[in-house]
Amino acid sequence: MGKQKNKQKGELGEGVAVNYLVKKGYRVLERNYRCRYGEIDIIAKKNDNLIFVEVKTKTSDFFGAPEEMVDDCKLEKINNTIDYFMGERKGGDEINIRVDVIAVKIDRRGRLESIKHIENFS
Repeated sequence: MGKQKNKQKGELGEGVAVNYLVKKGYRVLERNYRCRYGEIDIIAKKNDNLIFVEVKTKTSDFFGAPEEMVDDCKLEKINNTIDYFMGERKGGDEINIRVDVIAVKIDRRGRLESIKHIENFS
């Protein structure tokens, strides 16, 4: 699959994830936060939790399930990006931080097959 197709697939999956989170009562604060350490797909808040969400979208499990694509190296980049994001914040109350993964499977036509939300991914 070409880069443009992968980008479109990723954007579709992120849109599905945002809609899912909103329906579950999350407030989406930011999408595609970028800094020199990496990118966070979605930053959301629910109750006293600040949630950093990695979205993985796939059309098949041929090379593994979507959530299996989040390895230790990717988690380290996410955590470094979170540290940078939190350092940019000016003051504020103590807040609980969590990393979630949303695994989205779509068919080749772009229709949703399944969505799996893994809270506190590690």
